[in-house]
Amino acid sequence: MTVIDTHPLLFSGSDWDFGTIQRIHDTVENVARSKLALNTYPNQIEVITAEQMLDAYASTGMPQLYRHWSFGKQFAHHEMVYRKGMGGLAYEIVINSNPCISYIMEENTAMMQTLVIAHAAFGHNHFFKNNYLFRQWTDAEGILDYLSFAKKYIAACEERYGFSAVERILDVAHSLMNQGVHRYPRRARLDLRAEQQREAERHAHQEQVYNDLWRTVPGTQRAMGSSSEDRRRAMLNLPEENILYFLEKTAPLLRPWQREILRIVRHIAQYFYPQSQTKVMNEGCATWCHYEIMTQLHKQGSINDGAFLEFLQSHSNVVMQPTFDSPYYNGLNPYAIGFAMMQDIKRICETPEDEDREWFPDIAGKGDATEVLKYIWANYRDESFLAQFLSPRLIRDLRLFHLEDDATEPAIVVNAIHDERGYRRIRSALSRQYDIGWQQADIQVIDVDLDGDRQLTLQHSTVNNVLLYEKDVEQVLQNLAAIWGYRVVLREVEPSTGKVLKEHAVKAPQRESVVV
Repeated sequence: MTVIDTHPLLFSGSDWDFGTIQRIHDTVENVARSKLALNTYPNQIEVITAEQMLDAYASTGMPQLYRHWSFGKQFAHHEMVYRKGMGGLAYEIVINSNPCISYIMEENTAMMQTLVIAHAAFGHNHFFKNNYLFRQWTDAEGILDYLSFAKKYIAACEERYGFSAVERILDVAHSLMNQGVHRYPRRARLDLRAEQQREAERHAHQEQVYNDLWRTVPGTQRAMGSSSEDRRRAMLNLPEENILYFLEKTAPLLRPWQREILRIVRHIAQYFYPQSQTKVMNEGCATWCHYEIMTQLHKQGSINDGAFLEFLQSHSNVVMQPTFDSPYYNGLNPYAIGFAMMQDIKRICETPEDEDREWFPDIAGKGDATEVLKYIWANYRDESFLAQFLSPRLIRDLRLFHLEDDATEPAIVVNAIHDERGYRRIRSALSRQYDIGWQQADIQVIDVDLDGDRQLTLQHSTVNNVLLYEKDVEQVLQNLAAIWGYRVVLREVEPSTGKVLKEHAVKAPQRESVVV
């Protein structure tokens, strides 16, 4: 005799109230704990309007963030698109914090609220808490307090120094955010709560350091003695990949409050750094979790057939992958590739074929797919995840192939077909597209002329000799020179030979450009 575990319906129809949201959360939490053994931060669910969701969009998903004109511009753009029916809004936004905050729209149906709570409050939440990149680079305990501190600090600067002065330093800092992160771990883990307490101590220390470092002026090298290239680099800890950090510590003309704003912007850039490397895995994890949870809720009678069909329609839209000739094609959908790989790994664990045993001997037939997936979520990022777990079967199902587009050749070449060598080439080529070294330019500060005109020299190590877009280079270098206060040079080089492919230079700006 089969015993069916039945539960009362969580809701009937599309309407809901806050009591319904509480029942949904508690029931979803029970499934997430008992069936998937997810390990999450405590949840905080916030119900917001469509306009508040647009506002969250504009502030990079962080409603607690400081004010800036670019956020208003983004708000106006998204609002226009939304009002004209040219695009929809996200059903939720989730913040990597402790407690984990999930913003859900009041316009959502009861089924959609169930889906987004399963997706964000438990799927994303588990990934944030357990993935090694987030554990290494982010401070979930302190981020909310730090955002509150940053908002108050910048508001105080606006009141004291004027909106235009603060806006100028923020404009420059935002333009350098991609070059404002540490890509390799530091000895001490970032503690955002301690950052607030150390603000005054930093100002006193910085004054001492800058007075010692910049006590010479151009043309008076005798005051310090001749500084060799090695000595300069050692004194300034060069090369330095984090340009905002370098400017904060060594820019000779900035005032303490301006250095603090650079520090705030680079801490926020660092906070988002893991998310750019885990888009496929993070969305794949959350989508797989919501699919498993919603399926279980239907099986146990917590949602009826109508709600489950509504869920399947929404889920199918999320994981749809348009074909390359579709007008909606915009590259690989991270939800689609992520969910497909999670489902494929589950298949390999539970019902492997001979091909799977050959390619994945460590997990084929293991049985407990959930534990395998949780291990993967904790220890991989997109690049390594695709390189390790994209299977030949999924390559065939998704009809992936590798095109080699060489500008020096007259035709595009299909470089890999569906055989063993081709599978490995396709997997390698796809994973490389998610390599942070390919996504973001490797630009480092390599020298400062302390004995002469204080020229700041940067170097861009190109990938496949691809140069930066010249118009963007000019604008960003102007921003950089505005903070530095002296001439700035950027050399684009071929890493293997050191050959300079192109050189950009910006003259020293007027002193009042940023420093006020």
